[in-house]
Amino acid sequence: MTKEPTAVPFRPRVLVLVTPGVQLLDLAGPTQVFDGARVYGVSYELHFVASEPKVRSAQGLLLSDLEALPRVHPGDLILVPGAYAQRGYPSQPVADDVTLAWLRRANQTGVHIASVCTGALVLAQAGLLDGRRCTTHWGVTNALAAHHPLARVEDAALYITSGNVTTSAGVTSGIDMALALLERAHGPLLAARVARYLLVYHRRSGHASQESVFLANRNHLHPAVHRVQDHLAQHFASATSLDKLARLANMSVRGLHKAFKTATGLTPLAYQQTLRLEAARSLLADDARSVEDVARLVGFQDARQLRRLYKAAYGMSPREARLAGEDARVSPRGSAA
Repeated sequence: MTKEPTAVPFRPRVLVLVTPGVQLLDLAGPTQVFDGARVYGVSYELHFVASEPKVRSAQGLLLSDLEALPRVHPGDLILVPGAYAQRGYPSQPVADDVTLAWLRRANQTGVHIASVCTGALVLAQAGLLDGRRCTTHWGVTNALAAHHPLARVEDAALYITSGNVTTSAGVTSGIDMALALLERAHGPLLAARVARYLLVYHRRSGHASQESVFLANRNHLHPAVHRVQDHLAQHFASATSLDKLARLANMSVRGLHKAFKTATGLTPLAYQQTLRLEAARSLLADDARSVEDVARLVGFQDARQLRRLYKAAYGMSPREARLAGEDARVSPRGSAA
């Protein structure tokens, strides 16, 4: 029996690489996401590391007591916030040789590396963007593409994952990227809860945004329906039945169907389908995953079923969405009961 492909979860350790001229929002936004996960029981360790113990930010704040560049382990996440991009780029390195060498070594050990804004320039100078789809702040996309022609630079995406490297566009898109990484490691329900805790939409990607369906349809007061929604959100990829859900709700099948439809506007199985589609849309943002793998991971019978339902919900096939760079938060057209 072939084992289902599964995402390799990150260890709960985030190494935040601080470089001279770091932009404070690039640093604070994503780290706040991982810190917010602690509220829901995922205790990330946050380490702020640099080649020097003190670094001054672009805004003039002196950051001190920074940890030395550590030995990395498989599953670590290295986060590279953006720094002030000097006019002389790329003749003026955005990181020193020690830092670039550390990143190259880390890239060989099974870590995931994520950049915010002009942090992509650091990755490019370390050679980590060669052959990869990537993005950065709109103000330096042309320079990145011109001076690193092996990097496949795109300027119409908030973040892009290519293999073990994720790059994001400017400033607040780092929050969106961090939520996506959190979702990849721990599932969409946790990411949606952290986004709600931070009072941000979960999660922008592409050209539009909306609240996650993992938090939508919850503004009712029916406790049994909430229990069923919690169960479906936590086990959206698993096969279920109305009988099982009815027992969970301590209701008859007919009673649950009516109560659920009244409270949410959807049947229980249609609600599960919307959860699977949102999870699929998130996984499809990683171009290393095949449509077949995504279909199995979210619980669809096969890729054909995913393609049919994705097209009905979003007006395009998964392949068309990838070609368009469109993992956008468009509203589903509706789900069949």
